[in-house]
Amino acid sequence: MDVPLIVQSNGLPLFCPNTPATIKELNVDFEVKFNPNVNVNSPVQNPTTSSQLNSIVCNISSQASVPSASNYVSYSSSGSLNTLAGISVDGVTILNVNSANNVDPFYPTGNYASELVDACLGHPNAASNGYHYHIASGCPLNPPTGTIGSCKSTPACNASIANYSISKFSPYRTLTVIGIAKDGHVIYGPYDSTGAEVTSGFDICNGMFYDSIGNYAYFATRTFPYITGCFGPGNYPSFLPSCTTNKPAAYTKSIYAGK
Repeated sequence: MDVPLIVQSNGLPLFCPNTPATIKELNVDFEVKFNPNVNVNSPVQNPTTSSQLNSIVCNISSQASVPSASNYVSYSSSGSLNTLAGISVDGVTILNVNSANNVDPFYPTGNYASELVDACLGHPNAASNGYHYHIASGCPLNPPTGTIGSCKSTPACNASIANYSISKFSPYRTLTVIGIAKDGHVIYGPYDSTGAEVTSGFDICNGMFYDSIGNYAYFATRTFPYITGCFGPGNYPSFLPSCTTNKPAAYTKSIYAGK
């Protein structure tokens, strides 16, 4: 059964972020089919070369369009949702993982500097001053009170933002909803229903077939693209993206996706 989902948010977090500029309200308003049926044998993203993979997952604009099966309609009257990947459970936007330079914002290749975020792993967009995430944050599930620091001033975060991100989900070692993607698929935290951290079983989009009835969702991981890098399902090539120094070990099918 098709279930339409209307997503509306002003983009403001449930806590006081640590940002260099005053954040502004956004107008996020879209409709999408919730949890559209997809099939591992019919990938939406199917790169066969490294350059094709990079053009998908190392591309800030790759999530501007949504698969037709999602019946996505934008009602937003201001700003652009082109780089929107999804919405967190606290209403904060989750943007495409890439920086404006089309590299990992936290573990970039080349001579690019890592982007700065606060201890909730968010920061404002330079154009709109809209606060957003590129990596999973524990703050939507347990909003901090008072003043929060920067990632740089938080030793564990400064040492490894990827490990710090996952550590904040220690109290939630089961399937935990942390957001909804723009294509209507659920975004879960880093643990599956058995309490195991998801370190394999995902495709190039960070999506995984996670149960026996064929449901597909995105999972937070400690490797690029952290939440989702494209709208899946994707395929499972032997090559990896070249825009990050924090690559996954491999793309592998889950037990529910078949061999």
